[in-house]
Amino acid sequence: MDAIALGGGSIATLTPLRDRIGRRAPRWPGFAGFLAWWGRALGAWLPPAWRRALGMDRGRVLLRAGGEAPAPHAADADLPRWLLLPAETGLRRRLLLPAAAAERLRDVAGYEIERQTPFAMDAVAWDARLLGRRGDGQIDVELVVVPRAKLDEQLALLGADAAQLAGADLAGTDGEPIGVNLLPPELRRRRHHPARGWNALLALVFVAGTAAMLALVLHNREDAARRLQAQVAARAEAARTVARERAELVSLVEGRAWILRERAARPQLVAVLDEVARRLPDDTWLDKLAVDNDRLLLIGRSAQASALVARLEGAPQWRSPALTGTLQPDPRSGRDRFTLSADLVVAPEAGAAAADAAPQGGADAGRD
Repeated sequence: MDAIALGGGSIATLTPLRDRIGRRAPRWPGFAGFLAWWGRALGAWLPPAWRRALGMDRGRVLLRAGGEAPAPHAADADLPRWLLLPAETGLRRRLLLPAAAAERLRDVAGYEIERQTPFAMDAVAWDARLLGRRGDGQIDVELVVVPRAKLDEQLALLGADAAQLAGADLAGTDGEPIGVNLLPPELRRRRHHPARGWNALLALVFVAGTAAMLALVLHNREDAARRLQAQVAARAEAARTVARERAELVSLVEGRAWILRERAARPQLVAVLDEVARRLPDDTWLDKLAVDNDRLLLIGRSAQASALVARLEGAPQWRSPALTGTLQPDPRSGRDRFTLSADLVVAPEAGAAAADAAPQGGADAGRD
């Protein structure tokens, strides 16, 4: 522990981290400097108790009123300044408090000042520290008080340097600080950790990087969703096209089956023409022969027009032949003009057989 002079007082610098790892010369100065900076930056995020337990506390500068010592080191310029009060200026009392008081230890201990000491609360500066926990749900606490007059006297000896203090501790019987802060909160100077700016910048970079990463992930997911939607739309269109083609194919097959049924159910036109030619007499001419659905229509001239109905009866291709209208004489040919109709015979059995054969034929056609 080095003693250095500052104004009218002396200073003792406590630097546990440097005492532990700072004495050895680094093999790679640049890399070791980076590791030291990185360790300090990480340690700044830890609670003070953890930093002290891990030996990562940057330390502090303890000021004692009076005395002479060498000039302060430049490396200690950014360390917090604490006033170390002599042991005889303070009064220490041990208390037994409920465990719940540990959360607001200083406030609870403040109510014990007038009971445990001869001073009024507004006449002292005080603090409390936790000594230990008992198994019966109580805690051991030490109340430390210093008269304000004694504290003001010590601050006056420091002069202008008193405004730089971050706290005031009390020396124990061994001369070492006991670990309290007796300086009133309104007089404490808040020192910012030198790595706090870098930590804030790193935190900002981390947040920005995380946001950018999340935005990139979201963009990739949206892009994948769009591609998937496009694939689904393309496959849906292909499915609709297949459905339309299937419907057209079914329609074609059904149409072909219907044509086959109709063709099988009706007599062939060649057979009808042949039967008409055999049954009409030689002195009969036809001007028109037509088949309209299930009707056979004959228009012509004949010398035996009145006998044509009898000649046409009994044909397997038609039934119920009959003259339509009256016979009209034709002066040029000397024959009678006639119009004769008959119902074509439709065979249900043949139509059903054609209907049964149509799907197989249609399927074969679809495969071809």
